Amino acid sequence: MIRLENVSKSFRLRGSLRTIADNITVTFPKGRSVGLLGRNGAGKSSLLRMISGAIAPDTGKITVVGSLSWPVGFSGSFHRDLTGAQNTRFIARVYGVDTEELLDFVADFSELGKQFHQPVHTYSSGMKSRLAFGISMGIHFDMYLVDEVTAVGDASFQEKSEAVFTNRMSTSGAIFISHSLASIRRVCTAVATLENGVLTYFDNVQEGIEHHKEHMQRRSDRVG
Repeated sequence: MIRLENVSKSFRLRGSLRTIADNITVTFPKGRSVGLLGRNGAGKSSLLRMISGAIAPDTGKITVVGSLSWPVGFSGSFHRDLTGAQNTRFIARVYGVDTEELLDFVADFSELGKQFHQPVHTYSSGMKSRLAFGISMGIHFDMYLVDEVTAVGDASFQEKSEAVFTNRMSTSGAIFISHSLASIRRVCTAVATLENGVLTYFDNVQEGIEHHKEHMQRRSDRVG
């Protein structure tokens, strides 16, 4: 379970103030896979990083009950001079899981081949995302934070990623950012929309998607 109470966060960007959280109070329940929707630049990834503890809210309180993954898709958790395998070993020790089991899972899942044993700074952004997703899915968390990463790779790899994620959701919850509404419908059991710092939670996935579409249409009409 993740609970945000009166959480606010703003950034100074090019001389103007950008608000990504405006006094948000919401609970992400245990065991629910929540699709997080919003336009580009709404602050979805920053919200995930705030929940993970990577950045602090300006005001308010964030409470996490149970184990929480890092934001999958955010490659800042890797040491750039270590190989993918060495980073995997390090993370296994930090989280107290079987090192060899995690190595075998990540090597097989990520499909990095020989690159798995090369420094992470030689990886493309897609390779880093596959490594991060593989490590995260190889460790049991009560809640996963996932940022668009199931869209990495070809159709076969995307299908495999979604299948593994869906399997994990049988025993865990997640906050899942994706621009694919089809993916949201397939893997999520609830939706939250973020617009102008306001987070709205929907127990019904389709209602949340329709609310998001209305926001996007109104924005398109204003721009047009």
